[in-house]
Amino acid sequence: MERFLMDELVAWKDRPRRKPLILNGARQVGKTWLLKEFGRTQFENVAYVNLDDNPRMREQLELGYDIPRIVSAIQFETGEVVSEGGTLIVLDEIQACPKALTSLKYFCEDASGYAVAAAGSLLGITVHEGSGYPVGKVNTLDLHPLSFREFLAATGNRTLCDLIDTGDTSLINGFSSKLVPLLRQYYYVGGMPEAVSVFLERGLLEDAREVQLEILRGYERDISKHLSRAETEYALAAWRSIPSHLGRENKKFVFSHIAQGARARNYRAGITWLTQAGITTLVRRISKPGIPLAPYADDAAFKLFLVDVGLLGAMAGLDKETVVGGSEIFEEFKGSLTEQYICQQLVSDCGLTPYYWSAENSSGEIDFLAQGANSVYAIEVKAEENLRAKSLRAFKESHPEIKSVRFSLSGYREQDWVRNVPLYAMSNMGLWG
Repeated sequence: MERFLMDELVAWKDRPRRKPLILNGARQVGKTWLLKEFGRTQFENVAYVNLDDNPRMREQLELGYDIPRIVSAIQFETGEVVSEGGTLIVLDEIQACPKALTSLKYFCEDASGYAVAAAGSLLGITVHEGSGYPVGKVNTLDLHPLSFREFLAATGNRTLCDLIDTGDTSLINGFSSKLVPLLRQYYYVGGMPEAVSVFLERGLLEDAREVQLEILRGYERDISKHLSRAETEYALAAWRSIPSHLGRENKKFVFSHIAQGARARNYRAGITWLTQAGITTLVRRISKPGIPLAPYADDAAFKLFLVDVGLLGAMAGLDKETVVGGSEIFEEFKGSLTEQYICQQLVSDCGLTPYYWSAENSSGEIDFLAQGANSVYAIEVKAEENLRAKSLRAFKESHPEIKSVRFSLSGYREQDWVRNVPLYAMSNMGLWG
C-alpha cells in the first residue's frame, strides 16, 4: 500500500544534517509498517526494536546514554549488524521507555551518522515533552489515516489521483461520475490502513466495518488503560457523544448534550487526552479571521471530529447502503460525514490546522477557517449540490481580504466572490484561489 509520506522519509534520509526522526500519529495509522517498509526499500538492513514488549532493551536503555553500548545492545537484540548510513534503527513504541526518547538527543549530538527513526503513541510522546524530550535534536513527521488521494492509489485509481493533482478543471469535472462513487466508498471504508487492506482483499465493505469496530474498541481500551476511573468515565462519555454532536445542525461541542447538568471542567481533561492521543481533532472557534489565526482562537468553543471518516460512520452505525448506495448519504446525518471528511483532509492532505467561525449572536457560521501561506480561507461545506451559502457570502463581504471556497458535489466553477471546488478534488489547494 502506497503512503505518500514515504517521499518525505526519503528526503529525511538524504538530508546532510539529518537528526533522529520521530514519526507521530494515532494508533493504527500504520507507523510501524511504514518505517519497516522505508527501511526495507531505502537501507541495506533494518534493526527493529519494539520497546513495549521488550523489557531487556528497556533495561539497557535505562542504563544511560552511552551510544556505542546502546548500538551494541541493538545489534545483539536484533541480530542485525548496525552500520552508519546502511542501517535504519527503528525504536517502536518509544513512549514505553522515556530514556529511549531522551537518547535521541545523544544520537544527534554524538553519533549523527546513524539513521534512527522512532515511532510511538502520540499521547505518550506528548506527555514526555518538557521532561527529557529531545527539543531541537529531532526531526518530526506526522502520519495520518490514508487521505482520499492515497485511497484512490490503493484501489487502483492512481490515474485519478494524478488527475486531481494536475488541476485541469475541465477534466476533473468530466470525470465526476467516476470520482463521486469512489468518494462515497471512501466515506464508508475510511483511511485506517487495516480497514483499507481488508477491503481490498475481497472487495467487501463488511470486512472494513469489522476492522473499524475493533479499532474503536481498542481506542476505548486505551482510554481505560491510561486514565483514572473517574477520568475514564468522562472521557468515554465525551468520546461516545461525538456522532450525536456532529449530527446536530450546530456541530459545536456542548457539554449539556452529553448529560443533563454536565460541567465543562469534568470533561476537559478527557477531551484533552482524546486530542493528544490523536484520535480526535479539536477545531476551535475563531473570533476574527486575522493572520495568524491561532491568537484569535477561543478555547471555550470548539467542535470535535474523529481521526477518520470511516470510524465516524462505524460509531454512528451507518450501513453501507446509506453511505455507498446513492445520494442518501448526502441527506442523512446532516452532512456530518462530509464535514468529517473535509476536516481530516485539511489536516492530512493539506497540512492545515482547521478552525471555524460563528457570529456572537449565532446568526451565521463558517464551517472551517484555515490559514495558508499568505491567505486565510473561509470554507463552506455542502454535502449536496445545493450551492446556496448565505453565511459565506456575508462573511466575504465583511472580510474581503479572505479567500472564500465552497466544497460540494458540484463541478468546479469560479464566481466573483467564491470558488466551488468538488469535494473529491479539495486536496489540490491550487483550485482554491
